[in-house]
Amino acid sequence: METTDKRPAETRASRRQVLTGGAGVATALLAARAASSETAAAASDGTADFLFVQTAAGMAYDADQNRLTLNGVGPVTLFFADRPERIAGNMTTKAFVPFWGTGKDSFLSDPPNADLSIIEDGTLKQTVVVLRDPVLEGERLHYTVQIISGDMPELGTEVSVFIDVIGMPLTPVSYAGVRRRAYRRAVLY
Repeated sequence: METTDKRPAETRASRRQVLTGGAGVATALLAARAASSETAAAASDGTADFLFVQTAAGMAYDADQNRLTLNGVGPVTLFFADRPERIAGNMTTKAFVPFWGTGKDSFLSDPPNADLSIIEDGTLKQTVVVLRDPVLEGERLHYTVQIISGDMPELGTEVSVFIDVIGMPLTPVSYAGVRRRAYRRAVLY
């Protein structure tokens, strides 16, 4: 049987060598991952801090009522946790609104800060606000806001809302813990 590999025989790896080498690398990777998981589990206090991101096609701000309206809000709210948990996923915006008041340390009891990135007349505007009282009406999401820094435009497009962290327990009976496996797979909730 003639070989098509033109390298000298001493530089060609046999299947056995490739499999043995691959198994060694895989064993080393699994051992490193197990050590990393043990360290993360030991360091974790059973909670994770989740950040949330919402997007919208446009926005309107009524200064008299301190009311921000996200028009064409995305149907999905993204979330992620920092190290060591590294959980990322999404939930429907429809599910996010009632989630606002879930738990003793909820956004209802401690309203979050949020950074709004808004395009106004072709220019990026950044405004930091405190968000309260979300109300979803179809593709419109309303918040009562308190401006912390920056200027809020009356109208804007291509809006991204980066919502501050909320600590969530990761116990099997918690909101985050029950859905954690699905969230880690980044499925739509």
